Amino acid sequence: MAQEKNQEEVAKKASENILGPNPVVGIPTKDLISTARQVLRQTVRQPVHSLKHMGRLSLAIKDVMLGKSELAPTPDDKRFNDPTWNQNPLYRRYMQSYLAWRKELQTWISTADLSPEDISRGQFVISLLTEAMAPTNTAANPAAIKRFFETGGKSVFDGLTHLAQDIVHNGGMPSQVNMNAFEVGKNLAVTKGAVVFRNEVLELIQYKPLTEEVCERPVLVVPPQINKFYVFDLSPEKSLARFLTSNHLSTFVVSWRNPTKAQREWGLSTYIDALKEAIDVVLDISGSKDLSMLGACSGGLTTVSLLGHLAAIKQKKVHSFSLLVSVLDTDVKTQVALFADEKTLEAARRNTYQNGVLEGKDMAKVFAWMRPNDLIWNYWVNNYLLGNEPPIFDILFWNNDTTRLPAALHGEFLEMYKTNPLTRPGALEVCGTPIDLKQVKCDFFCIAGLTDHITPWEACYRSANLMGGKCEFVLSSSGHIQSILNPPGNPKGRFFTNSEMHADPKKWLEGATKHPDSWWLYWRDWLHARGGKRVPAATELGNAKYPAMEEAPGTYVHER
Repeated sequence: MAQEKNQEEVAKKASENILGPNPVVGIPTKDLISTARQVLRQTVRQPVHSLKHMGRLSLAIKDVMLGKSELAPTPDDKRFNDPTWNQNPLYRRYMQSYLAWRKELQTWISTADLSPEDISRGQFVISLLTEAMAPTNTAANPAAIKRFFETGGKSVFDGLTHLAQDIVHNGGMPSQVNMNAFEVGKNLAVTKGAVVFRNEVLELIQYKPLTEEVCERPVLVVPPQINKFYVFDLSPEKSLARFLTSNHLSTFVVSWRNPTKAQREWGLSTYIDALKEAIDVVLDISGSKDLSMLGACSGGLTTVSLLGHLAAIKQKKVHSFSLLVSVLDTDVKTQVALFADEKTLEAARRNTYQNGVLEGKDMAKVFAWMRPNDLIWNYWVNNYLLGNEPPIFDILFWNNDTTRLPAALHGEFLEMYKTNPLTRPGALEVCGTPIDLKQVKCDFFCIAGLTDHITPWEACYRSANLMGGKCEFVLSSSGHIQSILNPPGNPKGRFFTNSEMHADPKKWLEGATKHPDSWWLYWRDWLHARGGKRVPAATELGNAKYPAMEEAPGTYVHER
């Protein structure tokens, strides 16, 4: 039971911190090395400053050795939860010595004579070092010792086996999930539906209605281009697709093709042209003159660019749309942006063009080091020191089922990240038309996550103010992926609403109303209000012009 609880905690922490579909830029190794050298040079350039902090560390260690130290981990640091760290005098001193060293190193770099940007980079590099050298990552971890005796030494054998397997099959990174526990179409992505259209870029899946009547206006879901579409259709209780079809909404979801080097020239306009075809198919099948759309992460950016294009050519095929954890204003201060200077962006673009694609696995590996405690060292302890199997967790399986980005699209995303064109009318051009988001006049629903460290909610709020239509901004109490996967019935679920879109996001939050449960129910009512009249649900998927083909989840989702 304790082992299962530990694995559940490992998986939960990881799912809260995965960077998910974020196709911008990683951290080049040379930049890390350069920053590390700069940190080391500080000891020579500022000897008095360094000696002062060495003296403070010596005093802190003296207090630790005499048992006078009150240093303790922060409440959210679960690494030292084993009671041995506090009850055993030797272990307590070991832990407190580490905490004193880590604290003084961070204080030393924070007060160094460096620019704010270099201090932030230095803090990041020092964090990588100190988290790697945590006592919990060693064989002296009391949980590992207890596990050794409980299993008669088998945990060591199992841990070494897992390590060898990861070196061979996972690029030397600890496995985050048991990939053998899930199969797409068997125990994931099982909502009934069928592919009703396919072009070179996407498959369009129509889901079987679960009600006798549906709103006449259908919903088209646009996932991000990194990772597979079935984040919207995991297990039945977490499936957004199933939730929509159970609530009188005719539902279609895009499944992007996984590009190879042969598709290196696919850019944003390629994806938008493919979406325009999908919209026409949805309208033909449903008989509606327009529809509602939903875009998440980079899929939200793609959706908004499409809407700007439709506004420019005076086509009104989209009645309303929703954005999930999407940032359009890329002036964002996050860890992702720490090393994203012009040289790094250009190097990333050049590297992708040489390879033809950006590999999702490579990007996931780089991003894991931005949250090493939750995405690396948690698994180091669980898989290797404790000898446990990696957790069984559907969100982590989806996150590890990565896809690629074609070079042209990745290059455009990097350029957008650098120049922030959606904040300026006419600065971005797609499909031959300049984009002005103020011309997108339809109502829209915007979701952000209060604890989201990838697309900070304030940045999502600023992005919402770029549009010309009436916004319903909703703030979920969770993080990035949990803001999307937020089914009703969660006792810890909370969200905030405020009809007044203030210029200052903090003022918006101060005046917001707090609601229990999931925003899905609130969003359902918002969609119903814009869904038109109720009509009989289709008894067959597709129509004569676009007949049903393969059953959901289709064929593109299985491409490697």
